Amino acid sequence: MTKQQAKERIKKLKKEINHHRYMYHVMDRLDIPEAALDSLKHELFKLEQDYPDLITRDSPTQRVGGQPLAKFKKVAHSTRMLSLEDVFSEEELEEWVARIQKLVLDKKLDFFAELKVDGFAISLEFENGVFAVGSTRGDGMVGEDVTQNLKTIESIPLKLEQTRNRRGIDAELNEKIIKNIDDKIRNGRIEIRGEVYMTKKTFEEINKEQKKRNEPLYANPRNTAAGSIRQLDPKIAASRKLDFLAYDVVTDVGQKTHEEEHLICKMLGFRTDKFACFCGNEKEVMEFWENISRRREKLEYLIDGVVVSVNSNELFEDLGIVGKAPRGAVAFKFAPMEATTKIENIVVHVGRTGALTPVAHLKPVKVAGVTISRASLHNIDEINRLGAKIGDTVIVQRAGDVIPDITKVLTGLRTGKEKKFHMPKNCPVCGENAIRMQGEVAYKCINKKCLAKKRENLYHFVSKKAFNIVGLGPKIIDTLFDQELIQDAADLYDLKEGDLAPIERFAEKSSANLINAIAQSKKISLPKFIYGLGILHVGEETALRLAEQFPRKSDDKSQMTKVGQLLKFFQNLSIEDLQKIPDVGPKVAESIYEWFHDKINIGFLEKLDKVGIGILSQRLNVKSQRLVGLSFVLTGELKSISRDEAKEKIRAFGGAVSESISKKTNYAVVGKNPGSKYDKARELGVKMIKEREFLKMI
Repeated sequence: MTKQQAKERIKKLKKEINHHRYMYHVMDRLDIPEAALDSLKHELFKLEQDYPDLITRDSPTQRVGGQPLAKFKKVAHSTRMLSLEDVFSEEELEEWVARIQKLVLDKKLDFFAELKVDGFAISLEFENGVFAVGSTRGDGMVGEDVTQNLKTIESIPLKLEQTRNRRGIDAELNEKIIKNIDDKIRNGRIEIRGEVYMTKKTFEEINKEQKKRNEPLYANPRNTAAGSIRQLDPKIAASRKLDFLAYDVVTDVGQKTHEEEHLICKMLGFRTDKFACFCGNEKEVMEFWENISRRREKLEYLIDGVVVSVNSNELFEDLGIVGKAPRGAVAFKFAPMEATTKIENIVVHVGRTGALTPVAHLKPVKVAGVTISRASLHNIDEINRLGAKIGDTVIVQRAGDVIPDITKVLTGLRTGKEKKFHMPKNCPVCGENAIRMQGEVAYKCINKKCLAKKRENLYHFVSKKAFNIVGLGPKIIDTLFDQELIQDAADLYDLKEGDLAPIERFAEKSSANLINAIAQSKKISLPKFIYGLGILHVGEETALRLAEQFPRKSDDKSQMTKVGQLLKFFQNLSIEDLQKIPDVGPKVAESIYEWFHDKINIGFLEKLDKVGIGILSQRLNVKSQRLVGLSFVLTGELKSISRDEAKEKIRAFGGAVSESISKKTNYAVVGKNPGSKYDKARELGVKMIKEREFLKMI
């Protein structure tokens, strides 16, 4: 990037960040995820580091917050309330340590690490031990007087008590500090700073009440806490069950370290971070960060990283301030679930059903610890809804370890060179017409022999949930097609080791392993076989329902069935017969009927029959009826049991598992990092249970 290009990008970034920071700090509302705003700020900070002469006084990196709201009395802070620069990786942490080590020369650096609670920064002033003024950060120099609202928070003491013998903490502080504190309580001023926050549980309870009243749901705990503090009526703040976590003592009482300040806060009767700890070096900081990263989901409140400070107050002061941030502390952020990046191109992908899916090729960006370079745009309607163009700066999200999604286009960063995307009129693989089916959002290739559809069908056929042919991935399948060794999945079973030998990278052993894996897949359970066929609208659960309809000749738990028998059975079922099967509606029934009456599909099944595919027609072993009539949906990661095991347990107790949330769903089982199903369940009022409660049920 040239200096001129950097100058233009900086100009647009500043305008965009200022808009969102105003919405966040002044209006208590953020119309993009906070992690995405952090990503924009980080990009601006990096550019300004590369071109320091482009830093201006009005840059968002040189300020703390927005303007104070006029409805509250303004309060001047005794010392500035600063913000922190962010670091996002171990490398950036090491760079920060190396940078400040140069400034303190040979003096030893040690650190204090604490949680970065996702809350609302405030300052508390006590006169002669009595709570006198509570104020917001505002622009760092001047905040807003919100004393009456803060008084409603029970974790903020209204009067400071003498410190002697309080919880034994006095033993950890020297006698001089204790005496100074007691003197200030009797006759003087003490200023404490910290974070007002709302617990996850309280936030959920408030939203339940909002839903009962048919009122809009709140977006997140941080904004709800901030909005509560800025209400004119203290009764509203009181009803929100807010909490306060103290982390800083502004008043000089002789403290030498930040660690001592935490002890002083605790001694004075404030809640402090129970996880916070002294770290002798950056290695111990990393261990703390990694430990908290693993535990963050179990915490009662939201955090987005840890704050790392130089522990020595003297060194902290010596390091000074750069812009509006102290050199001696950083916010070491967790991998964000959202980030900003650019759409470099939009390429159409052809799926196994022939659906044309536009896929955004992105400038690589790390999201939730993974480098993302592609994201599905789903269909042309979604592109139009987002207003996405090639060249746009966008917010990309990766929640619950699902496929990344583009959630917002930042139109304020456009240069005028962005290009509008148009869906192709022809399939990009075979060239046949691509048409939009009536009542559907997707464009589809109408060529049944399209090579792209064949390949995607084969990827699905060999997948773990279907025939599970180990070692046969997309690259090998593509090579087999390109070498004209196969035309469809049935041809796999005619392959010999010698067929694979000429293929690059295929050694004798790997050829033997693959042929053996293909042979082992000849025996397959009926549900997996049906699922592997790739019938439109037929997922795992529908395949299971269809398998249960297949007749057995005996009461044996299992028997071997030929493909031809299965074909004959389904060809004899009418659309009306299929609709009588649980969870099979008109659309699904029509799709199943058409698939088993299609000449190409019939020929494919006959080929599978000839190569000796044996179907294990196994009845589901139902242990009890305790979950009969109940429907479950799983979302997020389960710790003590895999998703597949959880599904088997539900079925074994007579319950049903669905892949999508609906009003008919009885329970949504919520694990770590739940995806969009969680939001849908909350929207529909479906009962949500955690893993522990689910395990009790089974």
